[in-house]
Amino acid sequence: MEAEKWGRRIRAFRKLKGYTQESFAKQLGVSVSVLGEIERGNRIPSEELLAVITKVLQVSIEELTPKSD
Repeated sequence: MEAEKWGRRIRAFRKLKGYTQESFAKQLGVSVSVLGEIERGNRIPSEELLAVITKVLQVSIEELTPKSD
């Protein structure tokens, strides 16, 4: 459940910033399949990867963090 929320938020911000999965994965230094797993909610990104994601997307970790229900 938590992984799905992270994935949806990362995908939404990626699309908002105009990145394709391929171009975003390249910027992050991960494969498209890893990014796809994260966006589908099958994998939670590590803290290190989250730091890179927030830098590339130019958002704060607070903006990216899923809201609690």
